[in-house]
Amino acid sequence: MQYHIAKNGLVMKGVVLSTRSGSWIMSRVWDNGYPWDMVYLTRYQSFLNRILPRAISDWLYESMMEKRFNHSHYGLVPVNKSLRKEPVFNDDLATSITCGTVVIRPNIKRFTESSAIFEDDSIMDNIDVVIFATGYSYAYPFMDDSIVKNSKNKVSLYKGVFPPTLERPTLAVIGLVQSLGGIPPTSDVQARWAVRVIKGLCKLPPKDTMVNELNEEEGEKKNWFGRSETLSTDYVNYMDELSSFIGSKPKLLLLCITDPKLAIEVFFGPCSPYQFRLMGPGKWNGARKAILNQWNRTISATRTRVVPSHQESSWIVTLVKLMFLPLLLLAVFLAWS
Repeated sequence: MQYHIAKNGLVMKGVVLSTRSGSWIMSRVWDNGYPWDMVYLTRYQSFLNRILPRAISDWLYESMMEKRFNHSHYGLVPVNKSLRKEPVFNDDLATSITCGTVVIRPNIKRFTESSAIFEDDSIMDNIDVVIFATGYSYAYPFMDDSIVKNSKNKVSLYKGVFPPTLERPTLAVIGLVQSLGGIPPTSDVQARWAVRVIKGLCKLPPKDTMVNELNEEEGEKKNWFGRSETLSTDYVNYMDELSSFIGSKPKLLLLCITDPKLAIEVFFGPCSPYQFRLMGPGKWNGARKAILNQWNRTISATRTRVVPSHQESSWIVTLVKLMFLPLLLLAVFLAWS
């Protein structure tokens, strides 16, 4: 929605974006021109989130979100900055706000015949069109709601796939999950697990165990995402959990011994779908090569003009800059003394 608002701000006289709680705005392009998910969705980042105290983890998360611009300067900073709610991916909104084609306002208090009055008592007159971006609800008119939803009328699926109330696991819901990772690779792992469960190769725990785990997950989700009924989940942890059921989760300790180069890329590099094809059922022999070459393959699609080597940053220049910094600090210290 924010994408269309930013674009419409270029062809309309003015666009006002009213928001109740704000949102983090992320660019699709991240460090060194790589896609953001290649840089951020790594096992290393996920590991830090698990072991660091919540206060430090929140600070790192907010610092990353503020990397492109200060959200408070644009009136976009979320009410609760530490919650891992899904951010808005948009490369135009901040520019549109800077140019004045889009203006951010707080929540709307009420409408008049041709005006909107906001909670800060500011008024916008002569409104032509109002678009309510209120989201949507999930409905399953083709089957009984009690199969997918719990007593609170919220989606309740074991590991986001299986209804825990069925006598036998003959129904699997694929793709009904939200994470910062891609839906296709997530759905792929879900489907691989679901097929093995339906074929009897993997077993689900008893109904009571599944219900208890769902209740525990609701508390964790409220802590991380602000709502217990959300479909949001941590991409890396979720993919690892499902792939461990299948037997295709990468074994990092084994890789450290047998293939250290691959182990480093699996841990510090992008948590790409290839990782879940390295071993176990559905193993792909080209997975290792795909993981080790993924950075070059990604940038080769955009590097359509060959840059002469003398125009590229030299490692020698970088080393000199790193050596110059402590000398500069020493000079400042001596001058101050």
